[in-house]
Order: sequence, then structure tokens, then C-alpha cells
Amino acid sequence: MPTVLFVRHGRSAANTAGVLAGWAPGVFLDETGQAQAARVGTSIAAAELPVVEVVSSPLDRCVQTADLIAARLGTVLRSVHDGLGECRYGAWTGRAIRDLVADPLWQVVQNRPSQARFPTSEDYASESLADVQERALRTVHETDARVLERHGPDAVWVAVSHGDVIKAVLADAAGAGLDDFQRFVVDPGSVSVVRYTSRKPFVLRLNDIGGDLTAVRPASGAVPEGDAEVGGGAGTPAASAPGGGDASDGPSEVG
Repeated sequence: MPTVLFVRHGRSAANTAGVLAGWAPGVFLDETGQAQAARVGTSIAAAELPVVEVVSSPLDRCVQTADLIAARLGTVLRSVHDGLGECRYGAWTGRAIRDLVADPLWQVVQNRPSQARFPTSEDYASESLADVQERALRTVHETDARVLERHGPDAVWVAVSHGDVIKAVLADAAGAGLDDFQRFVVDPGSVSVVRYTSRKPFVLRLNDIGGDLTAVRPASGAVPEGDAEVGGGAGTPAASAPGGGDASDGPSEVG
């Protein structure tokens, strides 16, 4: 089955300002975020991964990130899908993180995210984190099936999305419940890799912020599709730089 590279957008102006951007328009990458996105594209190109498509959230910071990645991959299909869009935070949109921490809903998001629904506002729609996970997974599975049909099981595609969205997808891939999704760390400009099979997803990489991606290149093996090699297998010689970010102590920042 195809391999999916989940890329969180590079650092944005809202990230540095400590503001929850949500679906607010006009939120772009800062200089560091642009460098992060370019680095991801360079890493994918250097690994010679057979990327056939780069799909992104429609929000500016993701479109920028995806375009910078695609520019380094040569001829590759670019598309946009609302299903990869940020959580609709409703009345929380545009507010400072330091203020949101005092809201009782913050603790629900941290400890019982499956029950978290964001408040509505006149300007922005809202949804629950369960809604986010459901539509993101539907988008990923539908896109993966399309890529498989058109390009075969060795194809790779890139999904450029947002922190909470990718965390929800990774929790599902790891067999964790949505209430455990805050255990996953997804930094700006990071790459997490999942290969979906007929039996189960395989999580190949988490929160990689600069490692060699050659190890995630699809390769035929001795075991049937969907099976894990007993004993763990021999690995890939190119897997020399694991990468990955460090989780900070305490609650996870929303967005």
C-alpha cells in the first residue's frame, strides 16, 4: 500500500505570536517556517522517495509549505483538500494561548479530548476533536485508495496539515484512542510517516525534524503484505539519523 508522509506546516507568524490561528485567513509562514518547509522538501528529494502527489490543507500556511516542498520534487501533482484543514476552533480562533489556558475547556482538551467541542462564534465555525479525527481519517483513506489505484502500492504521497489534525491521525494509526492523542508531539516542519495496509497501519516515523528519510522508501519483503516481520527485521542501512523532537513537560499546546 502507499506510504503517507504527514508534514506539519512550518512555523507561522501565529505560532511565534502565541495565537491560535484556526481557520483565520492570512496566516503565513515566518522566515524560520519557510526554511523548515524547504528543508523537508530537500530531505524528501535527497531520499529519492517516489512521491506522486502533495496534498495540503487549504489554509495559507499549509499551502505555502506544500508549494515549497513540491518545488523541490520536480513534477509532482499538487492538490488541496478541506479534510486536512485545521480544527475549527470557533470562538477560540485568534485568541492568545496564554488566555485559553484559563478556560475550563482547556482541561477537557488536555485530559478528555474525545469530549471536547469548541464554542461557536459569529465569525468562525466550530467542531469537536472527534469530528476533526473522523474527517481527517476519511480524507487520508480516500486519498490513499486513489493513489493506490493510480500509482500502485509503492507510491508515496505527502499530506501537509496541522498539529492537532496530524496528532489525531497518528493516534488512530498507533491504535490509541483519541483521548491519548496529546501523547503525540508534532512540531512545525516535522515529518511523520504511516504506511496503511490491508491489515493494519504501520507507523514508520514520528515527529522527524531532520532525519534521513531514505529508510521509509517502499521496499518489497519476504513477509506478506500487512504482516510485521517477526523479530523486527534487519532494518534499512540508510536509517542513520532518527531525528525527532522532544515533548515539553506538562499540557500540550492546542493547534
